[in-house]
Amino acid sequence: FFEGKNIFVTGGTGLLGKVLVEKILRSTPIGKIYVLVKADDQEAAVDRITKELINSELFRCLKEKHGKYYQAYIRETLIPIVGNICEPNLGMDSDSAHAIMEDVNVIIESAAITTLNERYDVSLEANVNSPQQLMRFAKTCKNLELLVHISTAYVNGEREGIILEKPLIMGENRRKDDTCNTSRFPQLNITDEASSNYDLTRDMKRLGMERANLYGWYNTYHLTKAMAEMVINETRGDIPVVIIRPTVIESCYKEPIPGWIQGNRMFDPVIVSYGRGQLPAFLGKPDSPMDVIPLDIVVNGTIAAIAKHGYIQKPELNVYHMSSSVTNPLRYSEFFEYLYEYFSSEPLIESESLIRVNYYDDIEKIKYFDNFNDFSTYTREEISRRSGRENVVGTEKAKKQCRAKIMYAEHLCKMYEFLGLFKARFHAGNTQKLLYEMSKEEMDNFDIDVSKIEWRKYFQEVHIPGLRKHVLNDRSISV
Repeated sequence: FFEGKNIFVTGGTGLLGKVLVEKILRSTPIGKIYVLVKADDQEAAVDRITKELINSELFRCLKEKHGKYYQAYIRETLIPIVGNICEPNLGMDSDSAHAIMEDVNVIIESAAITTLNERYDVSLEANVNSPQQLMRFAKTCKNLELLVHISTAYVNGEREGIILEKPLIMGENRRKDDTCNTSRFPQLNITDEASSNYDLTRDMKRLGMERANLYGWYNTYHLTKAMAEMVINETRGDIPVVIIRPTVIESCYKEPIPGWIQGNRMFDPVIVSYGRGQLPAFLGKPDSPMDVIPLDIVVNGTIAAIAKHGYIQKPELNVYHMSSSVTNPLRYSEFFEYLYEYFSSEPLIESESLIRVNYYDDIEKIKYFDNFNDFSTYTREEISRRSGRENVVGTEKAKKQCRAKIMYAEHLCKMYEFLGLFKARFHAGNTQKLLYEMSKEEMDNFDIDVSKIEWRKYFQEVHIPGLRKHVLNDRSISV
C-alpha cells in the first residue's frame, strides 16, 4: 500500500509523531512525508526538523540503513511545511497548501495538547478547532485515500465494563450513571462549548475540569479529545477515517531504540517519585489492571490500520484500541512489585559535582488506598517520618521541603486517581484482527502482539533504564 504514497503529518515532532515518521521512513517504500511544523519561516522549520528528527538519536537506525546517502534521502523524502493547525488551511502558504492538495494520499493527525488539565480555552482551540480545520482542508485534497486521527482510549469517559471499539455519538455524555436514562444529565453541545465567550479572568483550568466532570470525563484532555472524535465523525462526509485510541503510552519496547521516551509523562512521574522514596502510597486498588501500551506497538498498529483501510477505501469510520488490559493485563500490585525489585537493586542516584548521592537508600513497598482522605493522612505521616529519619526535619528549610514533597505526592495521585480506580477495560478486537490478517513477514516487521510482552522484563530491563537515560539524563545507564 505504501509504495510511492505521500503522507501529510501534523504533530510530527511529538512523542508518537516522531516514532511514526521514523518507522514509516525506515520500513515502508514511501514517496514523501510532509510534516507540518510551527515555525516563523521555512528556514526555521528546516532547523527544527533537523534538530528534533533528522539528527536525533531516534533516527539512528535509519541513518545506518542509508549510510552516506542518508542526508540526500531525507532531503528528498521528509519535507517540513510551515503552518499552524489552529488556522484556516492549517496556516500554510498557498504554494504549500496547493502542493499537498495535489500530492497527499494519507493525512495523519497526531497534533494535540495532551496535558490532562490544560486551560479549557487552549484545549478547545488545539484539540477541537484544529480537527475541524483539518477536515475542511482534507476535503480539498484530490487524491486523499484515508485520514487518521490519533485519539485516546479515555475518550470513553466514566463508562465501566468492557469498552468496544465504537465511534462516539455526537452530543452524548459519558457519565457512568447515565447509561440507561440519557435525559437525566445535559447532552454535550460542542458548538456552545467551543464558541462561548468565556470570562478569561476565570480559572480556565478549573473550568475545563468542571465541564469534563459535568459531562462524564475525568479531565479536560479526555473531554476535548472526545469532542474531536465527534466532530470528525459528523463532518467526514465520504472520507475514509481511522481513529487510533491508545491507552497509556510508554517507551519503545523493541524499536527503533528500546526504552526511548520523550518527556516525563504518563506513569513516569509515579515511577520516578517512588524510586526517590517520595511516594509511600498510591491511590488505587492493587488488583486493578493498569493499561500500558509501548510506543512502538502503537506506531506499528497505526501503520497496519493505514495499510488495511487505505487499500479498502470504504467511506467509513473505524476505531482501533491500542491497549493491553484485556489481552495481557498488568495489575498495579505487579507493577509496583517490579518497581520495588528494580529500585531495591538499582537505586536512583544523582550526580552533584563529583558526589553521587542516593535520593533514598531504603525503598519500601507501596501502600494502597481507595479514598483520598486515608491516602493523604498516611502520605503526610510517612513522608514526615522519612524526612525525620534523614535528620533534617529541624530546620525551616527542611520543613518546607517536606511540605513540598507531601503536596506533590497528593497532587500526583489525585491527577492519576482515575487510573488507579479505573473500572473499564478496552476491548481490542479490531487490533487483534489486524494481527491475524498479517503475513509472517509483516508480523516480524510491524509487531503488534501485546500478548507476548513480559511486563517484568519490559519495566525492569527496558522502560525504567530508558526513562533514566532519556528523561533523567543518567549517563551511567545503558539500555
